[in-house]
Amino acid sequence: MEIQQIVYLILGCALFLYVIYFSTPYQNHNDYQEYNNTPQSPNIVFILTDDQDAVLGGMKPMIHTQQLLAAHGLTLTNAFVASPLCCPSRSSILTGQYVHNHGAINNSLSGQCSSQRWQDGPEKKTFAAHLHGAGYTTFFAGKYLNQYGEKSAGGLSHVPPGWDWWVGLKGNSRYYNYTLSINGTRETHKDDPSEDYLTDVIRRRALEFLEKRPQTKPFFMMLSTPACHAPFTPAPRYAHNFSSDAAPRTDNFNVVAGPRKHWLLRQGVQPLPTDVLNKVDDVYRNRLRTLLSVDQLVYEVVKSLEVQNLLDNTYIVFTSDNGYHLGQFSQPLDKREPYETDVRVPFLVRGPGVPKGKTIAYPTTNIDLAPTFLEVAGIPVPKYMDGMSLKHIIMDDEEKREDQFRNMVSGHQQVRRTMLVEHSGEGRDTNPGCPSVPSPGMSGCNPDFACKCEDSSNNTYACLRQLGSRENRLYCQWLDSENFEELYDLAVDPWELNNTVSTLGSNAHKKLRHLLKNLQRCRGSRCRTLAGFVL
Repeated sequence: MEIQQIVYLILGCALFLYVIYFSTPYQNHNDYQEYNNTPQSPNIVFILTDDQDAVLGGMKPMIHTQQLLAAHGLTLTNAFVASPLCCPSRSSILTGQYVHNHGAINNSLSGQCSSQRWQDGPEKKTFAAHLHGAGYTTFFAGKYLNQYGEKSAGGLSHVPPGWDWWVGLKGNSRYYNYTLSINGTRETHKDDPSEDYLTDVIRRRALEFLEKRPQTKPFFMMLSTPACHAPFTPAPRYAHNFSSDAAPRTDNFNVVAGPRKHWLLRQGVQPLPTDVLNKVDDVYRNRLRTLLSVDQLVYEVVKSLEVQNLLDNTYIVFTSDNGYHLGQFSQPLDKREPYETDVRVPFLVRGPGVPKGKTIAYPTTNIDLAPTFLEVAGIPVPKYMDGMSLKHIIMDDEEKREDQFRNMVSGHQQVRRTMLVEHSGEGRDTNPGCPSVPSPGMSGCNPDFACKCEDSSNNTYACLRQLGSRENRLYCQWLDSENFEELYDLAVDPWELNNTVSTLGSNAHKKLRHLLKNLQRCRGSRCRTLAGFVL
């Protein structure tokens, strides 16, 4: 009987509270009023270019971008990527994970680029999925992942989780004659400059979204342009700009890569002949020209935000998926190398609380983007993300910024960070037009550029990019028959000409190898802890 009495007492109390709660008008509930009176979460606009470098003048055409973002926001001068290749790098941006954790190791389906494995796992937990789940309206336009839209990757009907508005390019970057998925429906474009130039299509779709979006919800908009990726096709209105420019003749431009460089760089014609250098200069000019359309996109998107009174509550982030080289170490063009040209990218941000017209040298990598977007939106950062939020780094809050610095370096006063760079080399059985190329095992060998090859199956490496007030170092290991290693002190050798690994003391060498090994298998918070370790 005692148990029955207790049960009846509990049920009676619950009924009493139920009656009291629902007999009270909504307007008297303080929690409901506080929720509705809370200022709207900030909007976020993310502009991602393709292969835009920070070392060889990649920001030169971006006059409006500099005026509207850099002058009204923050420039991060030490921004790097987790991989100098499109699909692995973009997968890192989307997930906040290093390549060894999300598994998309190259641009192929077998390398898990937009594969079924990717779709069943990492794609379900991108920052877009989290933002959508938290009530954001999400919009995507442009290049997604290199294999997106292919029949064996689910076709154009596949819309990645988390995106409300989807304008996804099938395959790799193009400017004309391409196919889009419009919320899962095929849209074919031809070669009319007024209708089909892809950067302009992305711009028009973005402006349409800003006009038609739900007015009561915050939004996240990602604009992923083809520029300045091959085939380097400028819009006709910019076809004659930069006609007198040439690829920068850096200290490592067209130098012979000797025995202290890894195997791939030692292959083929060195130095490049004049006719190839002229083609490199043409590529450089056209890359800049394609970026002028991106600069126009930035201008019109910012002005639309301003006209709609959205600008003061919107963060705008501008960066690239990787850098690019043009003639360095007698390599005509491409990325896929661990050097500064390929792994260092532009990074601009403006928004509420961001200081105006300032630069900071804090080292960052693109796995930091996803946790930053989530924390800015007020969403908890998942434990599986390897990157760190930059919210307190980019905010105009010196005290919190210094706390973040100290937390990163385990109490030391110097700002230091160790970042991981990973690349999995690819080779092919044959390279048409290049009979002198050793096959199989080489890829990206172009007859128009002296049959120099962009990649090889033994060009698989992992690197530590260490940067701080006392360190500016690159250390790499190749997974090849030579177990090749390279080490550069960029404070005295900014063009990475002098491989000093043979002069490294045994104890320091052992520490670098151990740290690299641990970072290659880190996950989540362990990656952030290891980032604070330096020699």
